[in-house]
Amino acid sequence: MKISILGCGWLGLPLGKYLVQKGHNIKGSTTSESKLNLLSEAGIEPFLLQFSPQIESKSINEFLSSEVLVICIPPRAGKFGDDFHVQQMESLIQHIPLSSIQSILYTSSTSVYPELNREMNENDEVIENHALVKVEQLLKNTSKNVTILRCGGLMGGERIPAKYFAGKTINTGKIPVNYVHREDVIAIITMILEQKFWHETFNVVSPKHPIREEIYLKNCADLSLEKPFFEEAIEQIPFKIISPQKLISRTGHEFIYDNPLDFKYL
Repeated sequence: MKISILGCGWLGLPLGKYLVQKGHNIKGSTTSESKLNLLSEAGIEPFLLQFSPQIESKSINEFLSSEVLVICIPPRAGKFGDDFHVQQMESLIQHIPLSSIQSILYTSSTSVYPELNREMNENDEVIENHALVKVEQLLKNTSKNVTILRCGGLMGGERIPAKYFAGKTINTGKIPVNYVHREDVIAIITMILEQKFWHETFNVVSPKHPIREEIYLKNCADLSLEKPFFEEAIEQIPFKIISPQKLISRTGHEFIYDNPLDFKYL
């Protein structure tokens, strides 16, 4: 299968490597010229694509000469504004009708769900003005086969939850987590591409949801990190528990890591 991966970063690069090993023909994009050789060494045909937010590359049409497009670019906002990612995707979509792309997989996020202190599934309300919700709809409005993956907090490799809070005081220790390991996300994307689970929206989150305090303390014990200081919240902190049951039921996927307490890191 010919697959183009837009954004060969923390998720896209190992995904591309894995798909190459599976025998697929992979094109990959990066915004950094220094990473082009890294893609080539992995067996990925490299493309330098800049979105500012318009596409600034004459090679976009060649990049899109595949059957499937996987979009893995992070929705950076910050100084660019909340709609920067939307504008990027609008620019991309203009090129799709003239391409050979038939199917699109988009990595969205569980941040599209409001925190209603309960379990949430794909039929629940989303935050309508959320940039990712806007992009999801833009892609669904194309004439292509589209599947949306709403990923939880992506962990694994060098992404260690407790690392970001070592020695800090936090009051969110009792909040359940919605994490997923990178290995599971790669396995799920590969399964969807190969088994053609199109026209779907799936939550991609580990089935078990321990609280943050449990996760952080285990990270610290396993990896010799400085422990955070946990304090009780004065008021209840809003939360959500994201259910992956639709994904499990529809695809039969068995999570490599069904519990974030068992995640492996570098």
